[in-house]
Amino acid sequence: MRRRDLLLMAAAMMGAPAVRAQQKAIPVVGYLSPASPPANLDDLIHSPVHQGMSEMGLVEGQNVVWEYRWAEGHYDRLPALAADLVSRKVNVIVTTGGGVSARAAKTATSTIPIVFAFVGEPVALGLVASLARPGGNLTGFSNITVEIQPKRLELLCELVPQATVIALLVNPDNQSEQSVKFMQEAARVKGVQLPVLKARTEDDIDTAFAALGQLQAGGLMVSPDQFLNSRFEQLAALETRYAIPTISEVRAFAAAGGLISYGVDGMALLRQVGIYAGRILKGERPADLPVQQPTTFQLVVNLKTAKALGLTVPPLILARADEVIE
Repeated sequence: MRRRDLLLMAAAMMGAPAVRAQQKAIPVVGYLSPASPPANLDDLIHSPVHQGMSEMGLVEGQNVVWEYRWAEGHYDRLPALAADLVSRKVNVIVTTGGGVSARAAKTATSTIPIVFAFVGEPVALGLVASLARPGGNLTGFSNITVEIQPKRLELLCELVPQATVIALLVNPDNQSEQSVKFMQEAARVKGVQLPVLKARTEDDIDTAFAALGQLQAGGLMVSPDQFLNSRFEQLAALETRYAIPTISEVRAFAAAGGLISYGVDGMALLRQVGIYAGRILKGERPADLPVQQPTTFQLVVNLKTAKALGLTVPPLILARADEVIE
């Protein structure tokens, strides 16, 4: 081989590390959830969050990598899981499950961008300075859950107008005393009592339903919570077993045999979360992305369950329903 060729080869070999160093590293998204992982992890790539991010040109396994952390219903694990994501130097953190996840992420880092979902009161929780100008490293999407709770109570009272007691099921690990007092005041205005039942495990949910008879409850409200929402099949089965008209925020509850659900379109909201995360990876700052609130809500009624419970759904509710399951 000629000397010139040897020199060219040596130069190319010496330049290779420099070229690799200049290549942009693939961004990593941290995903923090208080829930349990799906049975098939491959399904995650088809989730609404991934769909939103793919609309920004970012596809898992191609030009973005995801790190998932699941608390599996144990909210006390969230701080350590958030800290682990921070230690891995992810480029952005997506949190689901409301304020409890977002707070854990915020405590873990003041620099890594965070996009939250399903946070009821982001300003009151100290997550952002304001909805229009978040101001820090967090932004995301609110489900205005506190404002919507009285509407769920109103719907349940329309379905069971004879009820004088409506119970409220909460997860004590994700429920503020202030929001409970707010709901009890709303119940007082409606002329019903609102005893509070607590559940942080599946067994707790069984125990809560067993106590409804002694309370003479005519209905049950399931407070918005990632763990309680994930137990929609158990809740629907217990509603039928104890013949207690029940309302939840998630459509999956009504689809699984629950009586009625009223809340935001969770799939559409999560898609927007993915879009926000993608925008941040492309250079935008969370401080410049306003926290968004939902403008539309889904009302789903299961007429089959209503019939099994011996209820007649008022025509006004049926007329307002976005979906009627028969």
